[in-house]
Amino acid sequence: MSIIDAKFEPNNNDKESITMNIKNILSEKVSAAMVAAGLPEGTNPALSLSNRPNFGDYQANGVMGAAKKLKTNPRELATKVVAELTSSKGLDGIASKVELAGPGFINIHLDENWLATQLNTITQDDCIGVAQRGVNPGDDQQTVVVDYSAPNLAKEMHVGHLRSTIIGDAVVRALEFRGDKVIRQNHMGDWGTQFGMLIAHLSDKLASDEVAETALADLENFYREAKVRFDDEEGFADRARADVVKLQSGDEACAKLWQQFIDISITHSEEIYTKLNVSLERSDIMGESAYNDDLSTVIDELMAKEIAEESQGAKVVFINEMANKDGEAPVFIVQKSGGGFLYATTDLSACRYRSGKLAANRIIIFTDARQALHFKQVEIVARRAKFLPENVGYQHCPFGMMMGDDGKPFKTRTGGTIKLAELLDEAIVRASTLIKEKNPDITDANLAEISKKVGIGAVKFADLSKNRTSDYIFNWKTMLSFEGATAPYLQYAYSRIQSIFSKAGSENNNAPISIIEPQEKALALKLLQLEDVIDAVISECTPNLLCNYLYELASLYMSFYEACPILKEGISDEVKASRLALCKVIADTLKQGLDILGIETMERM
Repeated sequence: MSIIDAKFEPNNNDKESITMNIKNILSEKVSAAMVAAGLPEGTNPALSLSNRPNFGDYQANGVMGAAKKLKTNPRELATKVVAELTSSKGLDGIASKVELAGPGFINIHLDENWLATQLNTITQDDCIGVAQRGVNPGDDQQTVVVDYSAPNLAKEMHVGHLRSTIIGDAVVRALEFRGDKVIRQNHMGDWGTQFGMLIAHLSDKLASDEVAETALADLENFYREAKVRFDDEEGFADRARADVVKLQSGDEACAKLWQQFIDISITHSEEIYTKLNVSLERSDIMGESAYNDDLSTVIDELMAKEIAEESQGAKVVFINEMANKDGEAPVFIVQKSGGGFLYATTDLSACRYRSGKLAANRIIIFTDARQALHFKQVEIVARRAKFLPENVGYQHCPFGMMMGDDGKPFKTRTGGTIKLAELLDEAIVRASTLIKEKNPDITDANLAEISKKVGIGAVKFADLSKNRTSDYIFNWKTMLSFEGATAPYLQYAYSRIQSIFSKAGSENNNAPISIIEPQEKALALKLLQLEDVIDAVISECTPNLLCNYLYELASLYMSFYEACPILKEGISDEVKASRLALCKVIADTLKQGLDILGIETMERM
């Protein structure tokens, strides 16, 4: 597949959708009140969630900073803003109380009836429901190219590929939930000098009547065998180097062997993606080889624009923007002295392709933190060369490492790299043992299905719930726990709601939701913050914010379940119906949130 011929089908989201974002609604109202009180247009309302119920549900603290700039009394200014907010043009009907606190803080207590109305809006038959809330694709829709996973096809995927794959996929799903057009780019390592070694070894295997699929069944072992021959066997290294030249020159025999290797390697990766419940498909692959025909043109343009220059036979760019205190600029090599190309060249070509042919408004790349400097330099050079226009966002999102209990990179007991397939299989086995202990009578079929969802979900949530840029300790016991911020806890909360519907005989009663008890109000507030959380996930590429949100929602549900009986004798039909309707929104939100994270739910556990 060449860079010119690659085609991508947009994932069009043509569903009708609605937005219920409390923070946006309140920010607009507070901003308008601040202007009406005499503050300049554009003054930041500094709206935030209150961390203490007695201080309201939200707090607007923007008056403090504005008063300081205007050199006026903040409390007097805040008094005027509160007056505007309590008028018919303000928060009348939205807030039950707006009060002034301290030197100029504004506390907003939301009205229970208004909250109930917002929830009822998204549960009516003529609306799409909470499970598909988002925004309508329109003027705000962006084309976002997301580069993630990117395994090296010379080897099987290992634990080091987990974070890029699942963090990237969660952000992709969040973008599509919001209505953006997302183009996935799996920048697989399928080119370079190592492939000459692998092609030569595969050629010998086939010559001895081995079948390609059999020879490549264990990629790690195949690579190891080829490397030993390259290092030790006389004449093999020369053959390997010659095969690289042939491959890069378009030799049909070498290209055929290379394609066999690539096809079987991709199949290995696809098995992992299926097991991980990741949305990457073969059509999303845009490997290094796809840019091969464009690399000479990239160098020619850099030289013609006098961005690159020759140094000791190589083509380099001096990154003056990153010069040290002595004025010495880092050297960014874009072509080797022997004429060979590097990752730098391929990534520059990718910049031009994504911003040009794919018309990206935003480019997001997920790799580990060790590549941060490389991608910063790529961006600087690409912008200089106009491969990246100023209006195209370019965001390298580095992540930390998965660590073992010893605080060192996660390895096997013998110090080897852990295959991702083996890690996932172990997760399923451990989950199966745990579930069987809790439910000895479970059927084998149900056990297999639930163990897969719980085991894989546990691994993914344990990773996604951590700050993206931080290292984290991999711990089986913690991630498979049914208590605390874990996937099993959230999956259990969802299935518990389904059991209530089963006992009630229905989940679709279309009853209006009423907010009476404090636990119901807390749930309503949390449910209506979903879009705000999704926007934050998309902006900063931080799925941990959604993980935190879902855990808090599930915890609030558990408190509600204990304090607010639903099916208990003596509960009126009206209250029962309202609480069942509230449970439906909670269940849909949990399911939608977990789906964005790529974690499956089940009706029973």
